Amino acid sequence: LTTCACLLANAKLMDREKEELVDVTRPYTPISTNVQVGCFDLLIKDYGENGWMSKYLCEELEVGGTVEFKHIDFNVKIPAPFKHKKIGMIAGGTGITPIIQALHAVLGTGPDDQKSSTESIALLYGSRSSDDILGGEMLSSWAKDHESKFTCVDVLSNEPEGTGYEGETGFIDKAKIQKYFPPASEGEDVIIFVCE
Repeated sequence: LTTCACLLANAKLMDREKEELVDVTRPYTPISTNVQVGCFDLLIKDYGENGWMSKYLCEELEVGGTVEFKHIDFNVKIPAPFKHKKIGMIAGGTGITPIIQALHAVLGTGPDDQKSSTESIALLYGSRSSDDILGGEMLSSWAKDHESKFTCVDVLSNEPEGTGYEGETGFIDKAKIQKYFPPASEGEDVIIFVCE
């Protein structure tokens, strides 16, 4: 599976209105490195009653239950290794999953044939609140372990007062992009990834 690839998950779930089993298909991007063979890891946000597949995967799937997965080649936009020296990444919510997969390649935790020669990466990750940050521990660990190469900036749009959060607030905008990303004047050495 190439870096930044997507899988389609399919399961037969009960349609509450029709009262019959129907096929439900949703895309997911594995967050595991491609050196992991025989299995993969998914980061899934549980949307409760509003998320048919996520509710099934997070709350209802029993040991021995079945979910089918299929790889779709055409979904890979820019496969690793990345040739750019500097990468800016913008992610919102569950859009962090393909970014995590790309970070495996850029930070050297992926397979050798997908490792990148990138020198610096800045990630602006938009979430509603600190409770909504997906993969936060992994991202913080990478930022600490690769502090000279990787910067992760959370941007929270609806953080309640009194939580102690002191980072960026509001939305990812031009000012934040100019503050954290390399300038476009660096030309071919820079690329920006966006996944919402």
